[in-house]
Amino acid sequence: MADHYLEEAHLLLRARARVFAADRLAAEPPPHETAGEVEARAVALVRALGEAGLLGEVVPAEFAPPHARAEGRAGAAGAGVSSRALCVVREELGAADGLADFAFAMQGLGSYPVTLAGTAAQRAALLPPVARGESVAAFALTEPEAGSDVAAISTRADPDGAGWVLHGRKHLISNAGVADLYCTFAVTHPGAGKRGISAFVVRAGDAGFAVEARQEAMSPHPLGVVRFDGCRVGADRLLGAPGDGLKIALGTLEVFRPTVGAAAIGMGRRALEEAIGHVKRRRQFGAPLAALQGVQFLLADSAVDLEAARLLVLRAARARDLARPGERHVLWSAAAKLHATEAAWRTIDRAVQLHGGTGVLRGTPVERLYREVRALRIYEGASEVQRAVIARELLR
Repeated sequence: MADHYLEEAHLLLRARARVFAADRLAAEPPPHETAGEVEARAVALVRALGEAGLLGEVVPAEFAPPHARAEGRAGAAGAGVSSRALCVVREELGAADGLADFAFAMQGLGSYPVTLAGTAAQRAALLPPVARGESVAAFALTEPEAGSDVAAISTRADPDGAGWVLHGRKHLISNAGVADLYCTFAVTHPGAGKRGISAFVVRAGDAGFAVEARQEAMSPHPLGVVRFDGCRVGADRLLGAPGDGLKIALGTLEVFRPTVGAAAIGMGRRALEEAIGHVKRRRQFGAPLAALQGVQFLLADSAVDLEAARLLVLRAARARDLARPGERHVLWSAAAKLHATEAAWRTIDRAVQLHGGTGVLRGTPVERLYREVRALRIYEGASEVQRAVIARELLR
């Protein structure tokens, strides 16, 4: 049923992503990794995704590698990035390895401000290395006192001759320490509120930029605090016009919001597959667990949860891909992200329950998925924020 929202190019892309996952991600990820090992594996996954041509989907077609274009992209016209293409790849990667999904998603999220607002020169210089997996991207927005309230950021960028000087700290920044470029948001016009934020490209080697600390998440994920201490960037690092930063940030998050739901569906799908296999094999009281009606009902609820979520996600992604100028699709994006992440959480929780004691052992697939899916209910807008967005749209 979900294929009703997909075109032939998306189906072919899904098949390619599934082959990549089977060939490159077949082994269960290591249950215990140091921060350094996680970072190294994340960078290696970016390189592998680039070599496979899958990162060609996170940039407009003209910036995709030749081999990605030859295999056929599913990218949309206009901005050149198809939400449905991102969704089908993220579902397959999410089902196999959460860090692989993270690596793919961050290349898109971290570079999309350049796609959305960069000049021709900026796009030509920055996007091809991202698509080849040679340059790792990051999205530097969140601050200790500015999470859901994006407009509350305090990092500032002061004009200085022909350029800008940045001061401030960001935390919970994905790819901190491994990224080559950071799309960074800072206040350029104090007192102007939402219209006072601008977007910049900061490179890892820029003077005054530093990774202050690594932050360890409950699932493998390069994460950290970055600091701007008199970090000077040229005028050519500004994305869009001064004051466009919040629009760029929200426009980027809007594109990727349904794709978070797709990743969650992939994780839920894997958990359901693991649960079905387990209850067929596991015998209690002289019969397989699968013979128990209570177990069957849990499986049925999970299957319905995931299929409803997939339909909602692909509907939202298709609406975004086919939107006319000025057409709003905020409600459906928020609904897709909300329902899919919550449905996947319920599915994975049921899978852990059906595994019994083995479900909480470190290193089993359902235990890993339990940790990996949790963050998806928070980042790019927590479930509570999505409910507020949906209500606001209904009351407009």
